[in-house]
Amino acid sequence: MEWLKISTSTEIVRIAVDEIVYILADGNYCDLMLSNGSSHNMTFQLHYFEEYFEKLSNNPFSRVGRSIIVNKRHIRVINVPDRLIRFGGHTIDAKVPALRMAKLGRESLQKLKNEVNDYAERSENN
Repeated sequence: MEWLKISTSTEIVRIAVDEIVYILADGNYCDLMLSNGSSHNMTFQLHYFEEYFEKLSNNPFSRVGRSIIVNKRHIRVINVPDRLIRFGGHTIDAKVPALRMAKLGRESLQKLKNEVNDYAERSENN
């Protein structure tokens, strides 16, 4: 299992990568939504996480638009017309909300839908 370690002047946070459902950016801050329904507000920009995830051996993360990175393993529904991403599965707590991203373009969601398809096919073949 791979771990994300974030160290600041006041704390250190270690999170199992598999537990991250999505990361939502708001300026210089990001909210990490975890599979148990809890979230952590971090003072890091989204590109920090994107750079870290690129180094993973089997990277399940995808940046969708300017403000969100999602874990493809946790996506259960992508509804392009409604601009909705719903998460679920046996490791996801019912408290993890669906994302309705009015700012996300349909092209971004269609691209994510294709990536999830490709990722699922690769995972099934391994």
